[in-house]
Amino acid sequence: MSFKINNDKIESGKFSADEINFLKSLKTPEGIQSFLNETNYNPDYITCSPKKIIYSRTANCFEGALFAAAALRVLGHKPLIVDLIAHNDDDHVIALFKQNNCYGAAAKSNTTTLRFREPVYRTLRELVMSYFDFYFNTLGEKSLRSYSVPVNLSRFDKYNWLTTDEDLGYIGDFLFTIKHYPILTKKMIRELSGADKEVVKLCFAGSIEKGLFQPKKNTRS
Repeated sequence: MSFKINNDKIESGKFSADEINFLKSLKTPEGIQSFLNETNYNPDYITCSPKKIIYSRTANCFEGALFAAAALRVLGHKPLIVDLIAHNDDDHVIALFKQNNCYGAAAKSNTTTLRFREPVYRTLRELVMSYFDFYFNTLGEKSLRSYSVPVNLSRFDKYNWLTTDEDLGYIGDFLFTIKHYPILTKKMIRELSGADKEVVKLCFAGSIEKGLFQPKKNTRS
């Protein structure tokens, strides 16, 4: 299945006209983020398609990134995601977009600080590093370690990732096979300070406890 965009006409496989109109109604990356912010957080290890998210109004981090990429595609962007790898913490996935030749991102998160980024970052690394000081586990350990090359989800169109009823865990498996760029040296990691306690408290306010990673104490790598 694929989208074909010509003169603002979008042809789809199994998305209905109403579903396409709904995605178009989000209008902007900010509108997509607002939808994700209003969805319930899914603490289960499952990856449902964007079509199912429209109706369930429930998504985890990975599902949110896939939904955002699908909605961005309808709005004329490439369906790109980037994988963020963490130590002693959950990994995170963001949907990437560009405006005025700068990068921005939309994302679903069980925390308040790992979501939307304005398209003001000149490079992908610059965008990723905007998450660094706000990416920490429940112990306040700053945990972001690397990020992937962007993945164009159109490579999975033959599997109907946009609308399938099947679990999309294979896309997550693919992310473990691609190149990731480290952002810290071992010395930097050893010298990291903890996150501000007030910021940690605010970050996890309203989080679904079942969906929070349970970090091991006194680990650093």
